Amino acid sequence: MKQTILATAFLLISFLSSYAQEKESKALRKVMDDQGVAWNKGDIDGFMAGYWKSEKLTFLSGTDVTHGWQPTLDRYKKGYDTRAKMGTLTFSDLEVTMLAKDAAVVLGSWSLARDKDNPHGKFTLIFRKFKEGWRIVMDHTS
Repeated sequence: MKQTILATAFLLISFLSSYAQEKESKALRKVMDDQGVAWNKGDIDGFMAGYWKSEKLTFLSGTDVTHGWQPTLDRYKKGYDTRAKMGTLTFSDLEVTMLAKDAAVVLGSWSLARDKDNPHGKFTLIFRKFKEGWRIVMDHTS
């Protein structure tokens, strides 16, 4: 009897943990889906809503490191100052790993479909969950 209760409790805890992870994974993916929609409308400010609005935000690309939400926004606006440069953004191959109830890592691929080229690469995003929801606190894009 005791073993049955323990086994049932273990299964219930496993189910609830899996459900919670799936719920958070969907919430993280929604942040990225919203970013894609904003980008593809030419709305860099909307795209930046997925990032932590803090001077502690870190963005790494190539050999460049940018600290802070505003400098990251400025970097995007400088590099993608026309719709042609922005192209159409697609995220794929997303792998979500929950590190804690309020921290996660997302690995994936990005691609821009543009008239003259198709830049693409990989990224590692570190997310934290704040009262306003999940936000990217560190982005390493190559």
